[in-house]
Amino acid sequence: QVQLVESGGGLVQPGGSLRLSCATSGSIFSIRDMGWFRQAPGKQRELVAGVNSRGMTSYADSVKGRFTISGDNAKKTVYLQMNSLKPEDTAVYYCNDRRSGSWGHGTQVTVSS
Repeated sequence: QVQLVESGGGLVQPGGSLRLSCATSGSIFSIRDMGWFRQAPGKQRELVAGVNSRGMTSYADSVKGRFTISGDNAKKTVYLQMNSLKPEDTAVYYCNDRRSGSWGHGTQVTVSS
């Protein structure tokens, strides 16, 4: 069974940066079909960044140019580098493996002065 564990969230000021990590276990690692989602209070969960089965990345319009998804095969970890953070980026961020349907428990990101 695939397990995903997110880390790296926290409180950051507007304009700041954070790097989220998603450690995976239970399967052969591939960044393909992995994604980062987020859910703000009162809103639906939305895709922030993902890598499809062909290795192509995609980003929500609201984060293009600011967020980057990447992976480390040796560490079996997916990252989300978030720069120029805005208060509207505040949410719980989740890692997802589309092949297995597995989700992590989420990590809170709060952008506030």
